[in-house]
Amino acid sequence: MDLVDLLRRPEGKTLEFKRDLSSPEGVLKTVVAFANTAGGVVVIGVQDKTRHVVGIPKPREIEERVANLISDSIAPRLVPDLQLLSWRNRSVVAVEVFPSPIRPYHVVQEGEARGTYVRVGSTNRRADAALIQELRRVAQGQCFDEQPMPELNSEAIDFRAASESLATSRRLERRDLLSLGLVARYQGRLVPTVGGVLLFGQERLRLFPDAWIQAGWFGGTDRARILDQAQLVGHPHVAIEQAVTFVREHMRRAAEIGPLRRKDVWDLPPEAVRETIVNAVVHSDYSQQGAPIRVALYDDRLEVENPGLLPLGLTVDDITRGVSKLRNRVIGRVFHELNLIEQWGSGIPRMMHACRDAGLPEPAFEEIAFRFRVTLFSVRASRPAFDELDQRILDLLRDGEGWGTAQLAQAAEISTRAMRSRLARLAELGIVGVVGSGPRDPRRRYHILEGR
Repeated sequence: MDLVDLLRRPEGKTLEFKRDLSSPEGVLKTVVAFANTAGGVVVIGVQDKTRHVVGIPKPREIEERVANLISDSIAPRLVPDLQLLSWRNRSVVAVEVFPSPIRPYHVVQEGEARGTYVRVGSTNRRADAALIQELRRVAQGQCFDEQPMPELNSEAIDFRAASESLATSRRLERRDLLSLGLVARYQGRLVPTVGGVLLFGQERLRLFPDAWIQAGWFGGTDRARILDQAQLVGHPHVAIEQAVTFVREHMRRAAEIGPLRRKDVWDLPPEAVRETIVNAVVHSDYSQQGAPIRVALYDDRLEVENPGLLPLGLTVDDITRGVSKLRNRVIGRVFHELNLIEQWGSGIPRMMHACRDAGLPEPAFEEIAFRFRVTLFSVRASRPAFDELDQRILDLLRDGEGWGTAQLAQAAEISTRAMRSRLARLAELGIVGVVGSGPRDPRRRYHILEGR
């Protein structure tokens, strides 16, 4: 591990800084959360807010203490990679945790029901019973929508609705229900699966009362004034089309007059709207209860929110690079037949390209509580105004090596004091970061933050 590289990154789903080991409970919760979610690194000896390296006394003893704490206090047995990293005349302990196939992990003293944690953004959240079951399914390579529902018989699937829905891709036979995963064999008989009921169940909403889409159009940029709303309770592929239509009907558009014909230009790219809503339906965690999928249109954005965190093992960076894990294999298989999904992992990159091509900011992806939200922005982002000197500073910092204040001042031909003010402003904007042990550190270095 490279400490400088870690210091350049903000705390988040896979990274946390701790000043010391005075609160071992916090370290244990973070280690458990990393192991249950997407892995990560805990760095002990760095202030979490400023990222100043304070170091730790007796680093070998601290390293051994951390190893013993993890061994004695976390179950099942977890073996992270512990490293001592040097920073000038100081040392820190880095604890690298890998996502494990034997989830769920928990803090022994709290027990599994209360001591199981997952990572949401830069925080640790206690997993509820449904999420603990999801951790077990993932460890066993299972999907919730593939589970049989033995209390029902195969007639619980609306065969006519399934046949009509899939008519454009195949002539559906009864035996196809098994190959599609809509039914499964259970103790010698065919019973519907969760996915089969969610897609074409005769009583789908009685069995899964949150499996619908709530759509709303709001005046302004908050929910204080609602202008229109709809409860879309049809079969999922039908509800998707209704949600897309709802957004299109209320979305602003302008006319662009070309040499031959008029062209409507929408606030949001229709392709991005469709991909966002389809992804929400495909990747929802239908084992979670309490709220449906939500589609909310505001003056400046569209928010689409579904139950469930990202599939375990994935981060926001992963999905923006096209890495995909299908949470619901039955729904994904049927949606592929319906041409709602083209190929695995392509939806989010297409969504991002559509927004960029329209001159809009890239979508925002957030895990909030135990839900996942995608925001499409319909107005151009106001960017900070940079003058030539700001741009010169940023160009110097792009070499990735890190520059000191005096070095930058000399290269830009301004005073050190003026440079310090410039750097403080760029840091406040979240564009420039600093690596050092404090404001008076003579070897303090500035760099461009990742993603800028």
